[in-house]
Formats: sequence, structure tokens, C-alpha cells
Amino acid sequence: MPVWGLWKMISFTSMRKERILRCWGIILPVALLIYIMLCRFLPGCARGYADYVYPNVSFVLSAVSSVIPVSWEEIMAVVVVSLMIFIPVMARRRGEGWLVIFRRLTLLVLWIIIWFYMAWGLNYFRPSLYARCNLRPVEYEEEVFMKFLDVYTEGLNASFTHDTGIAKEEVETIVKRNYAGLSSCYGLARPQPWQHIKHFGFTPLYSSVGVLGAMGPFFAEAQVNEDVLPEQYPFTMAHEFAHLLGVGSEAEANYFAFLVCMQSDSDAMRYSGYFSLLPYVAVSARKLLSDDRFQEWGKTVRPEIWQDYEVKQEYWSEKYSPLLGGMQDFAYNLFLKGNRVSEGKKNYGRVVELLIAASYNR
Repeated sequence: MPVWGLWKMISFTSMRKERILRCWGIILPVALLIYIMLCRFLPGCARGYADYVYPNVSFVLSAVSSVIPVSWEEIMAVVVVSLMIFIPVMARRRGEGWLVIFRRLTLLVLWIIIWFYMAWGLNYFRPSLYARCNLRPVEYEEEVFMKFLDVYTEGLNASFTHDTGIAKEEVETIVKRNYAGLSSCYGLARPQPWQHIKHFGFTPLYSSVGVLGAMGPFFAEAQVNEDVLPEQYPFTMAHEFAHLLGVGSEAEANYFAFLVCMQSDSDAMRYSGYFSLLPYVAVSARKLLSDDRFQEWGKTVRPEIWQDYEVKQEYWSEKYSPLLGGMQDFAYNLFLKGNRVSEGKKNYGRVVELLIAASYNR
């Protein structure tokens, strides 16, 4: 074959491959965005993702991220911010226009959004725990709440212990074992041996905005703030593991964290479960009870527990930055509401309703 003919064939093949790549560069993100929208508006589609797709995705991502003990999420955040600065700077140096820069930045943001939802975010749209386990919601009224409050307070007082110093490795072992033993109706992924809790690299920053833990959605990483107090640590770890296993709702993550702590024989674990629910129970009591009944209830709680609560409040208030914390609260509220969690951060407190419903549906 003449050299010219060979060159034309290579050029044609190269152009064909380029067209195919460009075509897939459009088809793939569009197809994934359509799938994301289907999951957002069709509960059955979201449940299929949570039951069949996410367990496999988290299996692979968590295996990859377990190679190093540091948070890949924080590394990714630094890389993305650097790219957002680097791309415009380099483009301008090459004389490229702002339209080209905008297109590239848009493409970067688009793939980050797709990655977030495909890697974990679609769990926000799965059917609620009520639907998954056929729980009947219970009307949230004073009489019903008082029955729950009596049982909770009795358990809280009985669980109190001064010995909250349980090793973090032991907490993780108990948490993973108890999650593995939960009913299949919950629809959770199975905890894997290589899935370990990671800690933040920018701990002071997270403490300044009141973040005790976080789910790293891009690499399937459950993370806990190292500043967390011993009596908070087991519950916080169990909460983040719930997210890692496919729970999007903050109320459900609190519910599972409490359930896992209650199933432990460890006094420290059980106290952490009850103690960590105290703020949500107290807020509900303040809303539903008269001032006198609320004060009466407060006196039924052991004074040592209220002392722990005050110490915790003072401890975190010293680390908290009202400016940064306010910005984080505002942003996270918008984020949750944008992902069909209509109550925003108030969703955490709905754990009380879930516990009441669970007790009435036994």
C-alpha cells in the first residue's frame, strides 16, 4: 500500500475514534443525568439504586479509598479548588476566550455532580424507612410522646456511666457487627472488613462549624471528628456508618445509630446512644409539653447527665465560630432541602418520631 494511502487510512481511523469519543462524551453524561432525575422522581428507581447499585459502588470505592488512611474527600476538595483556579489562569495564558473557560468549568462541575449522585447521593431519594419496613406513622401528640418520654428517661438514667473510655477500634468492631445483624428490611449495604472510620485532616475547621462527623460520598468514607467527646464517639461513629451503608436521611441515621448502640453489651455504647438523643428529645419535650411539665421532666433526669450535657455544650461552644458555623448551617440547609429533605437540618430531630413509630409497630 502506498505511504499516502496508509496515511489517509490512519487519519480516517483517528478522526473516527475522535468522533466516537466526542459522541460518548455527550451521550454518557446525558444518560447518567437522566438516570439521576428518574431516581429523584421515581421511588422504585431510587430503591433499585439503593438495593442493587450502591452496595457494589461502595464496595469498590471503599476498597480503593482504604489504601491510604487519610481522607480522599479532603484531597479531592483541594484538587477541585485548585483546578477551578488553574483552568482559567492557564486558558488565559494560551489566549483562550472566557466562553471556552466557562465550558470547561461547567463540564468539571457537571462531572462532580454526576459522581456525587452515582457514588452515594441517590440514597437521598430512596423510599423512607416507613415504606421500606411497613412502619405506620404514629400521630405525634402529647399522650403518645409522654409514653415514649417515660421509657426513654428510664433507659437514659439506667445507662449512665462514668466509664465512657472505650477504645475506638472496639467501637468500630461493635458497630460493624451490629449493623451486619440488622434485618434485611432496612435495605442497608453490608459493612466490609476494609471499611474503617477516618478522621478529618482539618479538624479545627470542622470543630469551628460544629461538624461531629461526615459521610464522604465521592469515595465511600465515613469520617468522625477527633475532637468528639468520649460519650459522643460511639453514636457519632454509628451515625456515619449508617450513611456509609446507604442511609441518606439524617433522622434515619440517628435511628440506626441509636439501635446499634442499644444492641451492644457495652455500658459506654448504650450511654452514648441515650445521651446523644437527649438534645432531640429535649427539643420535642419543649414543643409538646407545658413549661411546668417540661420542668418536672427535667428533674427526673439524673443530675450527673445534665452535668455531662452542660460540659458538652461548653466544650463545643468554645470551639464554635458563629460566623463560619452560620455559613455552614445555611449552606447545609439548602443542600438538604435541594435533595428532597424538606426540613433541612431539622430532619435530625425526626428520629424521635421514628422511635415512637417503631415502638408502636412491634
